[in-house]
Order: sequence, then structure tokens, then C-alpha cells
Amino acid sequence: MASGRPSLKKTFGQHHLVDGSLCRPLIEFLSPLAGARVLEIGPGGGVLTAELLRAGAEVLAWEVDPEWAFILGKRFGPNPSLSVVVGDALEIPWERLAEPTLVAGNLPYNVATPLIERILTRATAVPRAAVLVQYEVAERLVAGPGDEAYGSMSVLVAAYAHAHWLGDVKKGSFRPPPKVDGGFVGFNLHPPPLPQPEMPAFIAFVRLAFGQRRKTLKNALAAGWGKERSTAVLERVGSPPNARAEALGLPELLEIYRASSET
Repeated sequence: MASGRPSLKKTFGQHHLVDGSLCRPLIEFLSPLAGARVLEIGPGGGVLTAELLRAGAEVLAWEVDPEWAFILGKRFGPNPSLSVVVGDALEIPWERLAEPTLVAGNLPYNVATPLIERILTRATAVPRAAVLVQYEVAERLVAGPGDEAYGSMSVLVAAYAHAHWLGDVKKGSFRPPPKVDGGFVGFNLHPPPLPQPEMPAFIAFVRLAFGQRRKTLKNALAAGWGKERSTAVLERVGSPPNARAEALGLPELLEIYRASSET
């Protein structure tokens, strides 16, 4: 610990923002009204925390590193608008959040994808979320059919939310600088297109469809279904034999999934 501040640990993927003004796109998207509940993931030294508090939010800061949680409490002192929890964000009990709760965070790059999956699929009390993630991950989150970054994660996002690109953040804006730039992404969450008990099976189907990107959809599905079933399902929906998952949007994939349950 130097100058009273803990070291930043690679095991936690800690890259802290150096300037609160960088968080403006995130704050503007969330638009927390006075007294709004915000769960902040990975607050670190409190750069984003300060901006959320300044906007009038009631912040629940979830920090995995006890040393930085201590620094956070020391920086803001006794504050009725701030609660700090020391814990792994992958273990947040999403089903226990009060409704509505907004979510914000500079997500550790090494666990950003599973964290976003949990927010989308489990956080029924969350109407909006805005996160800072690795630039390439941000591209996948907002990608649509035909985009180079479009994949199974893009479809999962579309099934649970409307995603918005909020801006990019250069790697020099972090301490220490990561190897890549970051991107802000905002989510307006909505109910999934299928009953929740069916969604795991649908997501498994989507991952199968995108599992072999250089192959046609028929061959990708055949890897899990067998060639006969794959052919029958795609013929049932009138899909061209050379169709690829990367060209299909959520409605088309839902149609194929529904046909698969009838074939």
C-alpha cells in the first residue's frame, strides 16, 4: 500500500477510472432521480460512486476487495446515501433487490460477460443498467445481425434488453492502463420473449447455432441435433440451406427454436 492507498490487483481485474467526468454518459443514461437506488459493481476508489451520489442516488456499492472497500468508506465517511458490501459480484442475490434498482459499474474485464448475463437474466427488479466494459465486449453487446461482432451474446442481450452504445473510454483513462480501450453500454431491460422457464433452453439453442461460425446454420445445429433433425427443422421454417446464424435476428431464431420443439 502506497500513500495510504491499496495496490491494484490483477487477480481482481482492477483498472480504476481517474476522472469522474468520464462517467457522464453512464449517469445521463441512468438518470437517477433523488433517492433512486443504484447498485454499483466494483466501486474501487469511488470515482463513479461520487458521481452517483452527486446525482442524488442511494448507492449500494459492492466491492470484492476489502482494502478498497475500507478506502471507499473512509473517503465518503458516514453517509446515509452510501452502503458498502464486501463481496463477489458474481454472488449478488439479484432476486432480493428492491424494485426498482438501477445498476452501474466499471466491470472487471475478466468477469464482465457472466456479470452481464446475471443482470439480464436474474435482475427482475432492474429497469436500467449501464456498465463500462472492454471495447470488444461492448461491441458484441450492441451488435446486430450481419455485424462482425454479432454472436450468441448479442442475441442474449436482445432477448432481455435494448442495448445502447454510450461512448468509448481510452485505456489511458484508467489507473493502471489496461491493454485495450473500454466502452460504455446502457441497457433498458424488458421481459424475455418466452416464459422464463423456457429461456435457458432457448439460449442453449442460440449458443449451438453460433458454435461454429464458419459453418452453415444447418451444419452448426447438426452438431447437437443430428443432420436429420437439423434439416427437418430448417425446412419447416423455410430457411435457405446456406443460411448462417450471424445473419439471423432474434425473431428468426425464435421461429427456428419454436419449430424445433415441434419437430
